[in-house]
Amino acid sequence: MVRRRIVFTGIVQGVGFRWRAMHAANLYGCTGFCRNEWDGSVTMEIQGEEAQIDRVLAALQAGRFIEIDRMDVKSIPLQNERGFTAE
Repeated sequence: MVRRRIVFTGIVQGVGFRWRAMHAANLYGCTGFCRNEWDGSVTMEIQGEEAQIDRVLAALQAGRFIEIDRMDVKSIPLQNERGFTAE
């Protein structure tokens, strides 16, 4: 089990990114959250097995209007939580 903080830049706000992230994370059994930032990026904290997180990221990259230019990834400590939310 791992937890990652990922900051996405590109065309990631106003295109259903958070909804798709929440749906995919819940589908693949991950926990955490994602939120829009003032600079146009989206921050996600996601926790699960590596393969689960990879599936969520693949679903985001397959998004029809989403264009991810960059992902800054950092490992962070695990948290005790349930579900995935879009803030």
